[in-house]
Amino acid sequence: MRFSTTCRSMKQLEASGWFVAVLWCTCAGALPAQEANPSRPDSSAPITSPTLTHRPEKLRSDEPTKPATISLTVPKGTAIQVALDREVRIRQERQPLRGHVVQPIYAFDKLVIPVGTEVSGQITRIEPVSPGKRALAALDANFTPTHAFEVEFDELILADGQHIAIRTEVTPGSGQVIRFLTAKDDKPKNGVKEAASEKATQAKEEAKQEWDAAMEQVKQPSKIRRAERYAIAQLPVHPQYIDAGSVYFAELQEPLEFGQEPLTQELVTSLGANPPSGTFVHARLMTPLSSATTPKGAEVEAILSQPVFDGNHLILPQGSHLKGSVVQVQPARYMSRNGQLRMVFHELSAPDGPNGSAIAQSVDASLESVQSIKDDNLKLDAEGGAEATTPKTRYLQTGIAVGLAMVSVRGDEDAVGSNSGGNTLNRAAGGANGFKLVGITMGVLIHSRVFGYTMGAYGAGMSIFTHFVARGRDVVFPKNTEMDIGIGAREAPPAKKS
Repeated sequence: MRFSTTCRSMKQLEASGWFVAVLWCTCAGALPAQEANPSRPDSSAPITSPTLTHRPEKLRSDEPTKPATISLTVPKGTAIQVALDREVRIRQERQPLRGHVVQPIYAFDKLVIPVGTEVSGQITRIEPVSPGKRALAALDANFTPTHAFEVEFDELILADGQHIAIRTEVTPGSGQVIRFLTAKDDKPKNGVKEAASEKATQAKEEAKQEWDAAMEQVKQPSKIRRAERYAIAQLPVHPQYIDAGSVYFAELQEPLEFGQEPLTQELVTSLGANPPSGTFVHARLMTPLSSATTPKGAEVEAILSQPVFDGNHLILPQGSHLKGSVVQVQPARYMSRNGQLRMVFHELSAPDGPNGSAIAQSVDASLESVQSIKDDNLKLDAEGGAEATTPKTRYLQTGIAVGLAMVSVRGDEDAVGSNSGGNTLNRAAGGANGFKLVGITMGVLIHSRVFGYTMGAYGAGMSIFTHFVARGRDVVFPKNTEMDIGIGAREAPPAKKS
């Protein structure tokens, strides 16, 4: 009995050991299946572990990181300068206009809208003339006074034929024929200053040539056409024209996207470096200025319209900011004394640095070249100060007016009779001096010597007042005026000795 019991116990132990061995082998086989199979290229067993199939993003080191990029965006508010290719007779609203870009448009460091790009637009509104203005014009023998009107530009046509729709708003004060004005080169020259002066002269000459090349597409009127336009303008009833070459500053109301470019480490390290001495930058004036209303000390801001390179290295992208102030201003005064205005820039900052903040630096900068309305007759001195000048034609115009007045008061002593041709010419001369063609007609029809020399005296008096007694001309720079600024890093003051 004891033997049989012992045999049964041995059999149970053997069975138990076999079960344990099988269980151990099963567990041992399952463990490598979880740990070793993912790294074995010949494993075909499916991986069911949630930890492996849903690894967190931060643990996936095998995925390549996306390179940093810069968006090539022309931001809202950027002004596109558009010059009309030919003169336009204003007829009606929705009348089409055609022009081309005369200043290049950049996005960061890439040229995206080159000079010569075609632009289309239209006259959106022709405002009626008030009764008061019409009455004053009629007193000057002008029965078709000038209408104020509004224009807009809505499409760019690139050289490759691509059409880009734009929405713009024209800057007040633009729409004039513009010339490119450069500062005089009469600074003292010696040593290093002489080399810097030669560099500045060359830069200004290049800027002037670029402007002239941009305006070559304008169909300038011939001398005969200009004479015709002048004669037509003297008529009591005459059409209204927009001159060929009139430049409009069309501000974008929506940004334009031109893709992206990679942000390289070389680009990051070069940004914000000090520009070399004598560097010229192209900028748009963001603060409208006038010697009549701008006070001394007023802040001035400009934005770089083109990037600045030192060799092949970009140091200032388009959109960098210049800050300065008005250091001298003199409004126009009576006795034909003209206005003056001088501004300087003292701080330069890139739009955003690698750390997300602006990189600012102190600079010494002055105005070297600027766009100016042709009829304003501005000049720039060697230090960049702007002053309005009076055209010398005022002497000729006043002399003619005084001469006509003298003819009108000669009286009857030179005439054969009261209705003689000589007396009629005297009255006509006086009428022309006072009220142009209407005055001539009235002088011929009205047989009154008093009327003739009254009109002659009126015309001479108005000419003298306008050219020699009235207020002179003010210096005016509308917003978005293009400028060339001579810039260099300001030397740091010496450290104080303790």
